[in-house]
Amino acid sequence: MSQDQKCTTPNLRYVQYDSSQEAIQLPAIRQLISKDLSEPYSIYVYRYFLYQWGHLCFMALDEDDKVIGVVVSKLEPHRNGPLRGYIAMLAVRAEYRGNGIATKLVCMAIDAMIAGRAEEVALETEITNVAAMRLYERLGFLRSKRLHRYYLNGNSAFRLVLYTREAVGVGVPGRLQNDDLPPG
Repeated sequence: MSQDQKCTTPNLRYVQYDSSQEAIQLPAIRQLISKDLSEPYSIYVYRYFLYQWGHLCFMALDEDDKVIGVVVSKLEPHRNGPLRGYIAMLAVRAEYRGNGIATKLVCMAIDAMIAGRAEEVALETEITNVAAMRLYERLGFLRSKRLHRYYLNGNSAFRLVLYTREAVGVGVPGRLQNDDLPPG
């Protein structure tokens, strides 16, 4: 299939990373991400995220169980304060883009981070990546900072933040019920 063809997605499966499948899943994740992202991540970066937060990594698989999309995330206290989720990597094979796969993967990661009590979710994306900016802003992320020459390729980035609880920021409509919020 050529890269300019759009794929339909009726037989996709969305799965959580499974450490017992590392020998199969990790090389597939690395290959997909290294093809699409500008940063050259070593095997140790992937292992850092997957060994500690594999439950926050989700993949889209095609009908042949090939990884066609992935999101890699983490969740930990931010500067001894609120729990902050972080979306480290997101990639979808070019011929599958425009079908809502990235949106589904990001929402799965956000939902898992919220279930883990994340008060905010942050990420960085290149300012030239219009599709990513559109995706994240559509999901409620706000631009919090411009990072000059952030990437190794010299491109600048925006840090984007999604506040998941009304007490922290603007809130995420429809994501939390009032009884999920802390009292007060």
